[in-house]
Amino acid sequence: MEEILTMRILMLTQWFDPEPTFKGLPFAKELAKRGHQVEVLTGFPNYPGGEVYDGYRIRPMQRETMDGISVLRVPLYPSHDTSALGRIANYGSFALSSAILGVLLAKPVDLIYVYHPPATVGLSAIALSFFRRVPFVYDIQDLWPDTLAATGMLNNGVALRMIAKLCSHTYRLSTKIVVLSPGFRKQLIARGVPAEKIEVIYNWCDEGQIRDSAGDKGVAQELALSERFSIVFAGTMGKAQGLDAVLDAAALIAGRYSEIQFVFVGGGIEVDRLKKRAKDESLINVKFLPRRPVSEIGPVLKTADVLLVHLKDAPLFNITIPSKIQAYMAAGRPILVAVRGDAADLVEKANAGMSCIPEDSESIAAAVEKLYAMPRNQREELGENGRKFYERELSLRAGVGKFEDIFLSVVRKQ
Repeated sequence: MEEILTMRILMLTQWFDPEPTFKGLPFAKELAKRGHQVEVLTGFPNYPGGEVYDGYRIRPMQRETMDGISVLRVPLYPSHDTSALGRIANYGSFALSSAILGVLLAKPVDLIYVYHPPATVGLSAIALSFFRRVPFVYDIQDLWPDTLAATGMLNNGVALRMIAKLCSHTYRLSTKIVVLSPGFRKQLIARGVPAEKIEVIYNWCDEGQIRDSAGDKGVAQELALSERFSIVFAGTMGKAQGLDAVLDAAALIAGRYSEIQFVFVGGGIEVDRLKKRAKDESLINVKFLPRRPVSEIGPVLKTADVLLVHLKDAPLFNITIPSKIQAYMAAGRPILVAVRGDAADLVEKANAGMSCIPEDSESIAAAVEKLYAMPRNQREELGENGRKFYERELSLRAGVGKFEDIFLSVVRKQ
Protein backbone atom coordinates (compact mmCIF):
# COMPACT_ATOMS: atom_id res chain seq x y z
CA MET A 1 0.00 0.00 0.00
CA GLU A 2 1.29 3.45 -0.92
CA GLU A 3 2.38 5.48 2.08
CA ILE A 4 0.10 8.38 3.02
CA LEU A 5 1.72 11.68 2.13
CA THR A 6 1.70 14.49 4.67
CA MET A 7 1.06 17.75 2.84
CA ARG A 8 1.69 21.40 3.55
CA ILE A 9 -1.47 23.21 2.43
CA LEU A 10 -2.15 26.92 2.05
CA MET A 11 -5.85 27.81 2.21
CA LEU A 12 -6.48 31.00 0.26
CA THR A 13 -9.89 32.47 1.08
CA GLN A 14 -11.12 36.04 1.41
CA TRP A 15 -13.54 34.96 4.16
CA PHE A 16 -12.62 32.91 7.21
CA ASP A 17 -13.72 32.50 10.82
CA PRO A 18 -15.10 34.33 12.70
CA GLU A 19 -16.91 35.23 9.46
CA PRO A 20 -19.58 32.77 8.29
CA THR A 21 -18.13 30.62 5.51
CA PHE A 22 -18.68 27.14 4.06
CA LYS A 23 -15.03 26.11 4.07
CA GLY A 24 -13.61 27.71 7.19
CA LEU A 25 -11.98 26.59 10.41
CA PRO A 26 -13.66 23.14 10.62
CA PHE A 27 -12.23 22.28 7.17
CA ALA A 28 -8.73 23.39 8.19
CA LYS A 29 -8.94 21.52 11.50
CA GLU A 30 -10.09 18.30 9.85
CA LEU A 31 -7.15 18.46 7.42
CA ALA A 32 -4.78 19.07 10.34
CA LYS A 33 -6.36 16.18 12.23
CA ARG A 34 -5.38 13.96 9.31
CA GLY A 35 -1.74 14.96 9.75
CA HIS A 36 -1.42 17.80 7.23
CA GLN A 37 0.13 21.20 7.94
CA VAL A 38 -2.37 23.96 7.17
CA GLU A 39 -1.91 27.71 6.94
CA VAL A 40 -4.76 30.09 6.08
CA LEU A 41 -4.24 33.27 4.05
CA THR A 42 -7.25 35.53 4.51
CA GLY A 43 -8.42 39.07 5.18
CA PHE A 44 -9.54 40.88 8.30
CA PRO A 45 -13.08 39.77 9.19
CA ASN A 46 -15.78 42.18 8.01
CA TYR A 47 -18.41 40.00 6.26
CA PRO A 48 -21.41 40.23 6.06
CA GLY A 49 -21.81 43.66 7.64
CA GLY A 50 -18.85 45.32 5.95
CA GLU A 51 -17.42 46.47 9.29
CA VAL A 52 -14.31 45.02 10.87
CA TYR A 53 -15.17 42.68 13.74
CA ASP A 54 -14.52 43.62 17.36
CA GLY A 55 -11.03 42.61 18.45
CA TYR A 56 -9.58 43.26 15.00
CA ARG A 57 -8.34 46.32 13.14
CA ILE A 58 -6.88 46.66 9.66
CA ARG A 59 -3.10 46.29 9.81
CA PRO A 60 -0.36 45.64 7.23
CA MET A 61 -0.52 42.01 8.35
CA GLN A 62 -1.42 39.90 11.37
CA ARG A 63 -0.60 36.35 12.39
CA GLU A 64 -2.77 34.41 14.79
CA THR A 65 -3.46 30.82 15.75
CA MET A 66 -7.03 29.55 15.83
CA ASP A 67 -7.54 26.12 17.38
CA GLY A 68 -4.03 25.13 16.31
CA ILE A 69 -4.39 26.53 12.76
CA SER A 70 -1.95 29.24 11.64
CA VAL A 71 -3.78 32.22 10.11
CA LEU A 72 -2.12 35.03 8.16
CA ARG A 73 -4.40 38.05 7.75
CA VAL A 74 -3.69 40.70 5.13
CA PRO A 75 -5.32 44.12 4.66
CA LEU A 76 -8.41 44.80 2.57
CA TYR A 77 -10.99 47.52 2.14
CA PRO A 78 -13.91 46.46 4.37
CA SER A 79 -17.22 46.72 2.53
CA HIS A 80 -20.28 44.63 1.77
CA ASP A 81 -22.96 47.04 0.65
CA THR A 82 -24.79 47.49 -2.64
CA SER A 83 -22.17 49.93 -3.93
CA ALA A 84 -20.34 48.49 -6.94
CA LEU A 85 -17.29 50.61 -6.14
CA GLY A 86 -17.27 49.35 -2.55
CA ARG A 87 -17.41 45.71 -3.68
CA ILE A 88 -14.69 46.26 -6.27
CA ALA A 89 -12.46 47.88 -3.65
CA ASN A 90 -13.16 45.04 -1.21
CA TYR A 91 -12.44 42.24 -3.67
CA GLY A 92 -9.57 43.99 -5.44
CA SER A 93 -7.74 45.02 -2.27
CA PHE A 94 -7.72 41.48 -0.94
CA ALA A 95 -6.55 40.07 -4.28
CA LEU A 96 -3.65 42.52 -4.35
CA SER A 97 -2.56 42.23 -0.72
CA SER A 98 -2.89 38.43 -0.60
CA ALA A 99 -0.87 38.08 -3.81
CA ILE A 100 2.00 40.31 -2.64
CA LEU A 101 2.10 39.42 1.06
CA GLY A 102 1.26 35.78 0.41
CA VAL A 103 4.32 35.42 -1.81
CA LEU A 104 6.49 37.17 0.78
CA LEU A 105 5.12 35.85 4.08
CA ALA A 106 3.29 32.54 3.64
CA LYS A 107 5.11 29.42 4.75
CA PRO A 108 6.46 26.93 2.16
CA VAL A 109 3.67 24.70 0.87
CA ASP A 110 3.05 21.77 -1.47
CA LEU A 111 -0.37 22.92 -2.64
CA ILE A 112 -2.74 25.89 -2.55
CA TYR A 113 -6.46 25.42 -1.94
CA VAL A 114 -8.45 28.39 -3.29
CA TYR A 115 -12.01 29.27 -2.25
CA HIS A 116 -14.10 31.12 -4.84
CA PRO A 117 -16.00 33.54 -4.71
CA PRO A 118 -14.98 36.20 -5.38
CA ALA A 119 -13.44 35.55 -8.80
CA THR A 120 -10.72 38.11 -8.05
CA VAL A 121 -9.14 35.61 -5.68
CA GLY A 122 -8.05 33.85 -8.88
CA LEU A 123 -5.54 36.65 -9.49
CA SER A 124 -3.92 35.96 -6.15
CA ALA A 125 -4.00 32.20 -6.76
CA ILE A 126 -2.24 32.59 -10.10
CA ALA A 127 0.46 34.84 -8.59
CA LEU A 128 1.09 32.56 -5.62
CA SER A 129 1.17 29.48 -7.81
CA PHE A 130 3.63 31.10 -10.23
CA PHE A 131 6.08 32.53 -7.69
CA ARG A 132 5.89 29.61 -5.27
CA ARG A 133 5.98 27.01 -8.08
CA VAL A 134 3.14 24.98 -6.56
CA PRO A 135 -0.22 23.84 -8.00
CA PHE A 136 -3.59 25.16 -6.89
CA VAL A 137 -7.00 23.51 -6.52
CA TYR A 138 -9.89 25.89 -7.26
CA ASP A 139 -13.10 25.35 -5.26
CA ILE A 140 -16.02 27.04 -7.06
CA GLN A 141 -18.95 27.83 -4.80
CA ASP A 142 -20.59 30.37 -7.08
CA LEU A 143 -20.57 30.62 -10.88
CA TRP A 144 -19.30 34.03 -11.95
CA PRO A 145 -20.28 36.04 -13.92
CA ASP A 146 -23.62 34.17 -14.08
CA THR A 147 -24.59 34.94 -10.49
CA LEU A 148 -23.60 38.61 -10.78
CA ALA A 149 -25.87 39.05 -13.78
CA ALA A 150 -28.75 36.96 -12.39
CA THR A 151 -28.87 38.82 -9.08
CA GLY A 152 -28.44 42.25 -10.65
CA MET A 153 -25.24 42.88 -8.70
CA LEU A 154 -23.51 43.79 -11.96
CA ASN A 155 -25.18 44.69 -15.27
CA ASN A 156 -22.29 46.19 -17.22
CA GLY A 157 -21.66 43.97 -20.25
CA VAL A 158 -17.99 44.91 -20.59
CA ALA A 159 -17.31 44.19 -16.92
CA LEU A 160 -19.14 40.85 -17.10
CA ARG A 161 -17.06 39.81 -20.12
CA MET A 162 -13.84 40.78 -18.32
CA ILE A 163 -14.83 38.67 -15.32
CA ALA A 164 -15.67 35.75 -17.62
CA LYS A 165 -12.20 35.98 -19.16
CA LEU A 166 -10.58 36.09 -15.71
CA CYS A 167 -12.53 32.99 -14.67
CA SER A 168 -11.57 31.13 -17.85
CA HIS A 169 -7.89 32.04 -17.31
CA THR A 170 -8.05 30.83 -13.70
CA TYR A 171 -9.73 27.56 -14.71
CA ARG A 172 -7.03 26.96 -17.32
CA LEU A 173 -4.15 27.50 -14.86
CA SER A 174 -5.65 25.50 -11.99
CA THR A 175 -4.59 21.88 -11.61
CA LYS A 176 -7.97 20.70 -10.36
CA ILE A 177 -11.39 22.31 -10.01
CA VAL A 178 -13.97 21.33 -7.38
CA VAL A 179 -17.63 22.25 -7.81
CA LEU A 180 -20.63 21.80 -5.51
CA SER A 181 -23.07 20.23 -7.97
CA PRO A 182 -23.20 18.14 -11.16
CA GLY A 183 -24.84 21.10 -12.91
CA PHE A 184 -21.84 23.33 -12.21
CA ARG A 185 -19.62 20.65 -13.73
CA LYS A 186 -21.73 20.49 -16.91
CA GLN A 187 -21.60 24.27 -17.25
CA LEU A 188 -17.81 24.36 -16.99
CA ILE A 189 -17.43 21.52 -19.49
CA ALA A 190 -19.67 23.46 -21.89
CA ARG A 191 -17.26 26.39 -21.48
CA GLY A 192 -14.31 24.30 -22.53
CA VAL A 193 -12.90 23.10 -19.21
CA PRO A 194 -11.65 19.49 -19.56
CA ALA A 195 -14.04 17.07 -17.85
CA GLU A 196 -11.20 15.17 -16.17
CA LYS A 197 -10.14 18.38 -14.41
CA ILE A 198 -13.45 18.83 -12.55
CA GLU A 199 -14.63 16.97 -9.44
CA VAL A 200 -17.97 17.28 -7.63
CA ILE A 201 -17.86 17.52 -3.83
CA TYR A 202 -21.10 18.51 -2.13
CA ASN A 203 -20.94 21.03 0.70
CA TRP A 204 -21.40 20.05 4.32
CA CYS A 205 -23.22 22.04 7.01
CA ASP A 206 -22.33 23.50 10.40
CA GLU A 207 -22.56 20.12 12.06
CA GLY A 208 -21.81 21.25 15.58
CA GLN A 209 -24.96 23.35 15.64
CA ILE A 210 -27.24 20.66 14.23
CA ARG A 211 -25.94 17.16 14.84
CA ASP A 212 -25.33 17.76 18.56
CA SER A 213 -28.73 19.34 19.21
CA ALA A 214 -32.05 17.64 19.78
CA GLY A 215 -35.69 18.37 19.10
CA ASP A 216 -36.71 20.50 22.04
CA LYS A 217 -40.28 20.47 23.42
CA GLY A 218 -39.57 23.81 25.04
CA VAL A 219 -38.56 25.30 21.68
CA ALA A 220 -41.64 23.75 20.06
CA GLN A 221 -43.92 25.32 22.67
CA GLU A 222 -42.11 28.66 22.62
CA LEU A 223 -42.39 28.93 18.84
CA ALA A 224 -45.84 27.32 18.74
CA LEU A 225 -44.52 24.57 16.47
CA SER A 226 -46.25 21.87 18.47
CA GLU A 227 -49.72 23.37 18.05
CA ARG A 228 -50.10 22.30 14.42
CA PHE A 229 -48.38 20.38 11.65
CA SER A 230 -45.49 22.75 10.90
CA ILE A 231 -43.88 23.34 7.51
CA VAL A 232 -40.73 25.29 8.43
CA PHE A 233 -38.66 27.48 6.11
CA ALA A 234 -35.44 28.55 7.86
CA GLY A 235 -32.99 31.03 6.40
CA THR A 236 -32.74 34.15 4.29
CA MET A 237 -35.96 35.53 2.79
CA GLY A 238 -34.87 37.49 -0.26
CA LYS A 239 -36.03 37.85 -3.84
CA ALA A 240 -34.23 34.66 -4.92
CA GLN A 241 -36.37 32.59 -2.55
CA GLY A 242 -39.62 33.55 -4.32
CA LEU A 243 -41.71 32.99 -1.20
CA ASP A 244 -44.89 34.60 -2.50
CA ALA A 245 -45.69 31.24 -4.07
CA VAL A 246 -45.48 29.63 -0.63
CA LEU A 247 -47.93 32.18 0.77
CA ASP A 248 -50.22 31.38 -2.15
CA ALA A 249 -49.97 27.69 -1.22
CA ALA A 250 -50.77 28.54 2.40
CA ALA A 251 -53.90 30.37 1.22
CA LEU A 252 -54.99 27.30 -0.76
CA ILE A 253 -54.47 25.00 2.23
CA ALA A 254 -56.06 27.28 4.84
CA GLY A 255 -59.63 26.35 3.98
CA ARG A 256 -58.94 22.62 3.75
CA TYR A 257 -56.59 21.79 6.63
CA SER A 258 -56.65 24.00 9.70
CA GLU A 259 -54.01 21.78 11.34
CA ILE A 260 -51.27 22.81 8.86
CA GLN A 261 -49.17 25.94 9.40
CA PHE A 262 -46.27 27.52 7.53
CA VAL A 263 -43.49 28.89 9.73
CA PHE A 264 -40.81 31.23 8.36
CA VAL A 265 -37.72 31.64 10.54
CA GLY A 266 -35.03 34.17 9.63
CA GLY A 267 -34.42 37.59 8.11
CA GLY A 268 -33.91 39.18 4.73
CA ILE A 269 -35.03 42.04 2.54
CA GLU A 270 -38.42 40.46 1.78
CA VAL A 271 -39.50 39.72 5.36
CA ASP A 272 -41.43 42.92 6.04
CA ARG A 273 -43.28 42.78 2.74
CA LEU A 274 -44.18 39.11 3.17
CA LYS A 275 -45.38 39.76 6.73
CA LYS A 276 -47.58 42.62 5.53
CA ARG A 277 -49.03 40.48 2.76
CA ALA A 278 -49.84 37.64 5.18
CA LYS A 279 -51.51 40.12 7.53
CA ASP A 280 -53.45 41.90 4.79
CA GLU A 281 -54.75 38.58 3.48
CA SER A 282 -55.50 37.23 6.98
CA LEU A 283 -53.34 34.14 6.47
CA ILE A 284 -53.78 32.76 9.97
CA ASN A 285 -51.85 29.61 9.05
CA VAL A 286 -48.65 31.62 8.42
CA LYS A 287 -46.22 32.58 11.17
CA PHE A 288 -43.02 34.64 10.95
CA LEU A 289 -40.32 34.22 13.58
CA PRO A 290 -37.22 36.40 13.89
CA ARG A 291 -33.73 35.27 12.95
CA ARG A 292 -32.27 33.07 15.68
CA PRO A 293 -28.63 32.60 16.69
CA VAL A 294 -26.87 29.78 14.85
CA SER A 295 -26.54 27.97 18.17
CA GLU A 296 -30.35 27.78 18.42
CA ILE A 297 -31.27 26.76 14.88
CA GLY A 298 -30.63 23.03 15.40
CA PRO A 299 -33.51 22.50 17.86
CA VAL A 300 -35.81 24.53 15.58
CA LEU A 301 -35.04 22.34 12.58
CA LYS A 302 -35.38 19.12 14.54
CA THR A 303 -38.76 20.18 15.94
CA ALA A 304 -40.32 20.83 12.51
CA ASP A 305 -42.63 18.28 10.90
CA VAL A 306 -41.36 19.14 7.41
CA LEU A 307 -38.51 21.43 6.30
CA LEU A 308 -39.07 23.52 3.17
CA VAL A 309 -36.59 24.65 0.51
CA HIS A 310 -37.84 27.08 -2.14
CA LEU A 311 -36.10 29.09 -4.86
CA LYS A 312 -37.43 30.96 -7.86
CA ASP A 313 -37.91 28.94 -11.02
CA ALA A 314 -34.79 30.26 -12.79
CA PRO A 315 -32.20 28.37 -14.88
CA LEU A 316 -29.32 29.31 -12.56
CA PHE A 317 -31.04 27.61 -9.63
CA ASN A 318 -31.37 24.35 -11.56
CA ILE A 319 -27.66 23.76 -10.92
CA THR A 320 -27.65 25.21 -7.40
CA ILE A 321 -27.87 23.19 -4.22
CA PRO A 322 -28.99 25.52 -1.40
CA SER A 323 -26.83 24.96 1.69
CA LYS A 324 -29.94 24.49 3.81
CA ILE A 325 -30.52 21.10 2.17
CA GLN A 326 -27.43 19.70 3.90
CA ALA A 327 -28.53 21.25 7.20
CA TYR A 328 -32.05 19.84 6.79
CA MET A 329 -30.68 16.35 6.09
CA ALA A 330 -28.34 16.51 9.08
CA ALA A 331 -31.35 17.47 11.23
CA GLY A 332 -33.07 14.26 10.19
CA ARG A 333 -36.40 15.78 9.16
CA PRO A 334 -38.34 15.15 5.91
CA ILE A 335 -37.66 17.73 3.21
CA LEU A 336 -40.02 19.40 0.76
CA VAL A 337 -37.80 20.74 -2.02
CA ALA A 338 -39.31 23.26 -4.42
CA VAL A 339 -36.22 23.68 -6.58
CA ARG A 340 -35.68 22.10 -9.98
CA GLY A 341 -32.57 20.20 -11.01
CA ASP A 342 -29.64 19.21 -8.83
CA ALA A 343 -31.27 20.07 -5.50
CA ALA A 344 -34.32 17.92 -6.18
CA ASP A 345 -32.11 15.13 -7.55
CA LEU A 346 -30.05 15.10 -4.36
CA VAL A 347 -33.11 14.82 -2.11
CA GLU A 348 -34.50 12.09 -4.35
CA LYS A 349 -31.18 10.21 -4.31
CA ALA A 350 -31.24 10.27 -0.52
CA ASN A 351 -34.96 9.35 -0.43
CA ALA A 352 -35.21 12.14 2.12
CA GLY A 353 -38.46 13.81 1.14
CA MET A 354 -40.54 15.04 -1.74
CA SER A 355 -40.16 17.55 -4.56
CA CYS A 356 -42.62 19.94 -6.15
CA ILE A 357 -42.61 22.67 -8.79
CA PRO A 358 -41.10 25.98 -7.63
CA GLU A 359 -43.33 29.07 -7.84
CA ASP A 360 -46.33 26.79 -8.42
CA SER A 361 -48.68 27.22 -5.47
CA GLU A 362 -50.91 24.28 -6.40
CA SER A 363 -47.93 21.92 -6.69
CA ILE A 364 -46.55 23.13 -3.36
CA ALA A 365 -49.93 22.77 -1.64
CA ALA A 366 -50.47 19.27 -3.06
CA ALA A 367 -47.05 18.13 -1.82
CA VAL A 368 -47.67 19.58 1.66
CA GLU A 369 -51.04 17.83 1.88
CA LYS A 370 -49.48 14.55 0.75
CA LEU A 371 -46.81 14.78 3.45
CA TYR A 372 -49.46 15.67 6.03
CA ALA A 373 -51.55 12.62 5.07
CA MET A 374 -48.55 10.31 5.18
CA PRO A 375 -48.28 8.03 8.26
CA ARG A 376 -45.90 9.53 10.77
CA ASN A 377 -43.55 6.55 10.67
CA GLN A 378 -43.11 7.05 6.91
CA ARG A 379 -42.23 10.71 7.40
CA GLU A 380 -39.77 9.76 10.14
CA GLU A 381 -38.21 7.23 7.77
CA LEU A 382 -37.69 9.95 5.16
CA GLY A 383 -35.93 12.10 7.75
CA GLU A 384 -33.75 9.23 8.89
CA ASN A 385 -32.86 8.42 5.28
CA GLY A 386 -31.64 11.98 4.85
CA ARG A 387 -29.60 11.89 8.05
CA LYS A 388 -27.86 8.65 7.09
CA PHE A 389 -27.19 9.91 3.56
CA TYR A 390 -25.70 13.10 4.98
CA GLU A 391 -23.36 11.19 7.28
CA ARG A 392 -22.26 8.87 4.49
CA GLU A 393 -21.98 11.26 1.54
CA LEU A 394 -22.14 14.92 2.59
CA SER A 395 -20.62 15.26 6.05
CA LEU A 396 -17.45 17.17 6.90
CA ARG A 397 -15.62 13.87 7.38
CA ALA A 398 -16.78 12.51 4.01
CA GLY A 399 -16.13 15.76 2.15
CA VAL A 400 -12.66 16.35 3.56
CA GLY A 401 -11.77 12.77 2.70
CA LYS A 402 -12.61 13.51 -0.95
CA PHE A 403 -10.62 16.76 -0.88
CA GLU A 404 -7.68 14.93 0.66
CA ASP A 405 -7.71 12.38 -2.16
CA ILE A 406 -7.67 15.18 -4.74
CA PHE A 407 -4.89 17.06 -2.94
CA LEU A 408 -2.77 13.91 -2.70
CA SER A 409 -3.24 13.11 -6.39
CA VAL A 410 -2.17 16.65 -7.34
CA VAL A 411 0.90 16.68 -5.09
CA ARG A 412 2.03 13.23 -6.19
CA LYS A 413 2.06 14.36 -9.83
CA GLN A 414 4.48 17.20 -9.13
